[in-house]
Amino acid sequence: AGTRILVATAHDDAYGVALDFAQAGASIALIADMRPDPQGPLVDTAQAAGMRIETASTVVETTGRRHVRSARIGHLGTDGAVRASEAPGVDLVLMSGGWTPSVHLFSQSRGKLAYDVDNGIYLPSQSAQRERSAGACRGVFALADVLSDGYRVGEEAANDAGFAPAPRRIPLVENAPEGYGGAATEFPPPAGKAFVDFQNDVTAKDLALATREGFQSIEHVKRYTTTGMATDQGKTSNINALRIVARDLAKPVPQVGLTTFRPPFTPVTFGTLAGMSRGALFDPARETPIHSWAAEHGAVFEDVGNWKRAHYFPRAGEDMHAAVRRECKAVRSVCGIFDGSTLGKIEVAGKDAAEFLERMYVNAWAKLGVGRCRYGLMLNEAGFITDDGVVGRIAPDRFHVTTTTGGAAHVLAMMEDYRQTEWPDLDVWLTSVTEQWAVIAVQGPSARHAIMPLTENLPLESAAFPHMSVTQTRVCGVPARLFRVSFTGEAGYEINVPADYGRAVWEQVYTYVQAMGGCAYGTETMHVLRAEKGYIIVGQETDGTVTPEDVGLTWAIGKNKKDFVGKRSLARPDMLKADRPQLVGLLTADRTTQLEEGAQIVAQKKPPRGTPALGHVTSSYWSEAAGRPIALALVAGGRARIGETLQVPMPGGDVPVEVVAPVFVDAKGERLHV
Repeated sequence: AGTRILVATAHDDAYGVALDFAQAGASIALIADMRPDPQGPLVDTAQAAGMRIETASTVVETTGRRHVRSARIGHLGTDGAVRASEAPGVDLVLMSGGWTPSVHLFSQSRGKLAYDVDNGIYLPSQSAQRERSAGACRGVFALADVLSDGYRVGEEAANDAGFAPAPRRIPLVENAPEGYGGAATEFPPPAGKAFVDFQNDVTAKDLALATREGFQSIEHVKRYTTTGMATDQGKTSNINALRIVARDLAKPVPQVGLTTFRPPFTPVTFGTLAGMSRGALFDPARETPIHSWAAEHGAVFEDVGNWKRAHYFPRAGEDMHAAVRRECKAVRSVCGIFDGSTLGKIEVAGKDAAEFLERMYVNAWAKLGVGRCRYGLMLNEAGFITDDGVVGRIAPDRFHVTTTTGGAAHVLAMMEDYRQTEWPDLDVWLTSVTEQWAVIAVQGPSARHAIMPLTENLPLESAAFPHMSVTQTRVCGVPARLFRVSFTGEAGYEINVPADYGRAVWEQVYTYVQAMGGCAYGTETMHVLRAEKGYIIVGQETDGTVTPEDVGLTWAIGKNKKDFVGKRSLARPDMLKADRPQLVGLLTADRTTQLEEGAQIVAQKKPPRGTPALGHVTSSYWSEAAGRPIALALVAGGRARIGETLQVPMPGGDVPVEVVAPVFVDAKGERLHV
């Protein structure tokens, strides 16, 4: 730390430290002792060693930034004035004000403290609980005395508990100085800036200001100045602060009081407080049963909540855009395989399961036949879309409900809240089964042919197994729930198998998909395909203020339904305004510019300052099927603007866009039924 040392002290033990440094080869330039006449064995030894000792002296200034370059000491008069200051050449300052007993544990046991006037310290006095204090915490500081005191108190405790005393085996302490050593109990007023709490940079002047402002309780002074509130909880500053405040208030230290010692006595690391939530566990990654296969096949992953999802599968020389175009083309022309295991899945069971869903979702469920599916739309109490997904009826009293990946926990919590607090009379229970099912989606015009050999002769033609159907069967010999649903606009099947079989089934399905010229595709391709069909993603086409009408989903609301969560809010006047943001499609006039998601939409080029935007772009992609960029947007009164040309300000200038219907591929939906 340094080679020429200045020791600033008000206590004998600092002389022992100076002697230790000198023995280790360091140079003790000076010992500055605040006391006018220090005496004791250690002081005598330091004098005999030829060390320079200046009494009634203290450090008044230091220079240096990253380490001490010099220090100046001053001689203190009885009035606190500094006289005859000098600057010995030093590069290290050591300081000691004496020992302060750690009475924290005693105080936390509600014990009462007493002030030792001679030594200027607080010591344990009256106990409140069955505790015993020994050693330095009760003012016994010499090592030999500490060991002896510890054994004595231990014997007393053993005797009181009915145990016979054991022979003492106190280690022998050699060449240890006797006694506590003298210490300064009063400090003269500082001549300059004198720090009291070195962690919070509290000075003696700060304490004096607190008393001038009328803070006389030491608890108030502590909070006004923050002294004693750092991580050491006042171990180095409290006694000095008490003495200074007592001097400024012209009161004895005991009358000033003492701050409360609170747990923990020993500082606790942030790692302990965080527990296991650190490193890789700070934000745990969730992986699907098919994750390892995707990693082995070169997938680039993205984080979706805590999930790791395959973003795209690049081949040699491909960037993301090239890979996504290839994957989109494969799905539209042949078929693709997609890992949908991250979708939230909730089992809703019980004789009142259908009634429960009737109340939770905007859709009608009571008459949904077993083996059929329906798109479900969930609102919050304000009438805004909060989640969506496909719901399949597995049995008269059992539904398989899917949610968005990010909304699974929220939807389950919302359902459980209503089940317990609003409709406790319903016989229904909810079980999260997200982790129990691996989901393998096969989408494309050849999807049926890809999975048919693996489904044990299950008829998959549209006449026998139409779009929005579900059945319990076996795929690759594994029990499965097979859904015929689509998020691409193509004929699609989602194979739900127990998670432990997920990779094995995936590999067999992939073999057939690949043999037909298809490929695995990731979330980016899935986003493009669904945008081409105008399918919304909750959280992208919705922002917490979007209603079913805004995104063209009023058809999902069950006719003649008496009530559901959010129904009454849909009738509010603000929800019925014609200029509400509505979902539309956008096509750039130049057929090449891809809009930025989040870009604002205005009616004219360079509108006057303060003109409000008409809306914003929610999704924007290059569409291989359309052969041009496409975008979805929320635009004020959007459906009435179809055919109009609007402007989207971009970094390179305004881009003219045509407002179109939000479906760019297969507007009639004929491909779903192939």
